[in-house]
Amino acid sequence: MSLTAFHRFRKLASGSAEELVSVVKRRPQGEVLVFDDTTGSQIDLDVRGKSLKIAEQHQAAEPRGRGRPRLGVIAKEVTMLPQHWDWLNLQPGGASVALRKLVDEAKRTSGDRDRVRAAQEAAYRFMSAAAGNLQGFEEATRALFAYDRRKFAQLIADWPEDVRDFAVKLAFADQNPAQA
Repeated sequence: MSLTAFHRFRKLASGSAEELVSVVKRRPQGEVLVFDDTTGSQIDLDVRGKSLKIAEQHQAAEPRGRGRPRLGVIAKEVTMLPQHWDWLNLQPGGASVALRKLVDEAKRTSGDRDRVRAAQEAAYRFMSAAAGNLQGFEEATRALFAYDRRKFAQLIADWPEDVRDFAVKLAFADQNPAQA
């Protein structure tokens, strides 16, 4: 997991949690905000003591259970109406095969939309935590979700450089770097 640490509006460092420990330890507790570079989520690094701890909500592993773990298959519960189960059970290979095919098809047809939405949500998480009180935040958020890159850039142009650059990086992570 790649992370970025900010002190107020200034980027301190990027890297793994282990790499950011020394940066975070040098500042008084609570003065450094750490964000996941992919999701924009704020990460709590507990750097007290001798071992590094990342807040449980961000590193909780899925419990091992049924499925084929060596193949990466994980069993989880799915709830549907009886008519959906009836249809799935009639499909060649059964419900699991049919669901996997449906998910693969949905990923093929909506992959770009999903990437755009994930990038927008990541940028919004970061902006809410780091820039929520900055001028133009609400308008910038509207431009972000309208996918109006030009207006978004105009609205955040006066924001502190490191915050602005990280928000843009997250907001348009779905684009090819040549397009960005």
